[in-house]
Amino acid sequence: MSNTRTAQFNSRRTASAWTRNQNTVAFTSAVKLGPVTHTIMIALMITILGLVYLTQATRATGYSYDSETVNSRIGELTMQKSDLEIENARLTAIKSIEGSSVAKTMTTPSDTQHIKE
Repeated sequence: MSNTRTAQFNSRRTASAWTRNQNTVAFTSAVKLGPVTHTIMIALMITILGLVYLTQATRATGYSYDSETVNSRIGELTMQKSDLEIENARLTAIKSIEGSSVAKTMTTPSDTQHIKE
């Protein structure tokens, strides 16, 4: 094997402390980026991370709106249930009063007079 150097790989076999299980070739990129390109790449990465953060934040807000809708519906149904319980108690009371022995012995009045003030 010859000790050659190319544009992309530099051999490290000439090092004095070369041992087994070590890389003998180091990759060097042929493309060199300037400071403006690095700045643009960092700005793009920050923009992408910001967009990912915004999508996650708006997704959490969407769940908040859904839970608020469910909570308001639960409140409405609870009020409707209490109204129905009261209506059920009223109707049950009327049926039990009409079926009682005291109500069966009552007669309807023949003449009723209303007082005007």
